[in-house]
Amino acid sequence: MGEDARIRVLALHGEDGVESGLRVAGSSGPAILFVHGVGSTAAIWDRQLLAFAPRARCGALELRGNGAVPEPAPATITRAGYALDAIAALDALGVERAVIVGCSLGGVVAFELARRIPERLAGLVFVGSFAKYPDAENYVRRILAAVDAAGDMETFARARAAQLGLPAERERETIAQMACKRRTSYEAATHATWTGDYRADLAAIAVPTLVLVGERDTIAPRALSEEIVAGIPNARCREIAGAGHVANADAPEAFNRHLLAFLEEVVVR
Repeated sequence: MGEDARIRVLALHGEDGVESGLRVAGSSGPAILFVHGVGSTAAIWDRQLLAFAPRARCGALELRGNGAVPEPAPATITRAGYALDAIAALDALGVERAVIVGCSLGGVVAFELARRIPERLAGLVFVGSFAKYPDAENYVRRILAAVDAAGDMETFARARAAQLGLPAERERETIAQMACKRRTSYEAATHATWTGDYRADLAAIAVPTLVLVGERDTIAPRALSEEIVAGIPNARCREIAGAGHVANADAPEAFNRHLLAFLEEVVVR
């Protein structure tokens, strides 16, 4: 996806000094912070930034160590570090509270924010995410072994994208966004993505929550979304027909309809 003049790109620095980025569209209305997954960059949310900019102040966070921003030391690429990136993004947007929309790893970041700054959350939207990934340590080992066997990120990206059954345009986008990451950063991000456990946190989440899952998501299937819904009071789950793990890019029109309906119920001050 090419750059659009309606999207502004900002450099951010977390409390620990590590650089991240923010793609911004819209300047008024409720605030939405979109957070990408481990295989994507912030540009995966451009369809949403452009769709919601007329009615909301939107930002798509470019997490540290993600290829589109300067590479930090791998030791800084942690769930705690990602939370610092998100807090810096909220500050850059100039908002006290926002709806956090997180896909996969982005959902992990949302859980971290619910732990650390619940007062700044107006709502949560989880997309293809999980409170705890099953057999996480072995899953991480399999991913890292595949990276090692591939030898470089582009080769790995092509092999992983081929497993997802994506249409040609989405496959090209997936490969490009994954291939831009440095291998050491991706390995650190893989550990951070899959090894958290937020099950004990669910009952304390008190903001409106929507959980979206792609019908064809084989990476984080519906049972993991249902676990989130069962634990968070009054959360609800919606399935997006025909979509895989990155439902916002696989079926953007359907995704945007679900998000708009949710936003219309959430008051962001």
